[in-house]
Amino acid sequence: MISTEQIQTISGGNAVDSEGAKIGSIGQIYLDDQSGQPEWVTVKTGLFGTSETFIPVRDAEVDGNDLRLPYSKDKVKDAPRVSDADEHLDVEQEQKLYEYYGLAYGTSSTGGNGHDDVVGGRGTVQDGVQDSDHEHEREREHDDRRDRAGEPGVVGRDSSGPTTDDAMTRSEERLNVGTEKVETGRARLRKYVVTENVTTTVPVSHEEVRVVREPITEANRGDALSGGDLTEEEHEVTLHAEQPVVQKETVPVERVKLDTETVSGEQEVTEQVRKEQIETDTGEGNEPRRDINNR
Repeated sequence: MISTEQIQTISGGNAVDSEGAKIGSIGQIYLDDQSGQPEWVTVKTGLFGTSETFIPVRDAEVDGNDLRLPYSKDKVKDAPRVSDADEHLDVEQEQKLYEYYGLAYGTSSTGGNGHDDVVGGRGTVQDGVQDSDHEHEREREHDDRRDRAGEPGVVGRDSSGPTTDDAMTRSEERLNVGTEKVETGRARLRKYVVTENVTTTVPVSHEEVRVVREPITEANRGDALSGGDLTEEEHEVTLHAEQPVVQKETVPVERVKLDTETVSGEQEVTEQVRKEQIETDTGEGNEPRRDINNR
């Protein structure tokens, strides 16, 4: 179990189960009335840490800033809820918790009697001696828990303990569902070079030889008689043709980038919630009658 000196060590830490899985963040440390040693720790559990669960620290071990408990996460999750133990655990509450965790009541490792006081919020240690303000608050709390059976305006009595009121409160768990953003995958752009054949048509032209014969006229007679009478002669003409000339250049054609868009949908969430039911037993041999609002 942990000592009073170790409470500061786990302040703001987490409680983990016997397998090392996180149960929740540490809330408050409760001390035994007689020994003053840590006896219970509250752990914030449930969705968004809205519930506090009591766990005995008899066999707990301090692991850095964390508190390792000898119970599974599921065991702690189903533990009885104590809703009105802001500063003190009464006998009935502690008996119920001891029974759930399989421990014998009144045989704690500290030798205490099972009544425990809270020590600060978030696991911080206060002075071991209660100051006068705490004492007065304890007295007022004890006075609020007195048996009020028979007082004016109080009908009946509580069979489970001292009569504190003329009614009982029905509570139920509400499901608070939120969302968190998690990584589901990654996308990347990659550029690489490929080669492909491009075929295009280019208009071209070329020169061809043709023979042109002109009759002798007065206009060309002089050119015709400028040579010898009978001679051998050659005349040459140079031919030309166009051919395709290919050049390549690199030009930008587009910009490509990655972007994301949010697509909304719906997902069903199923979780068990508990609620209290109230029934009326008239004691006249009839079946117990349930309150019509208990649905």
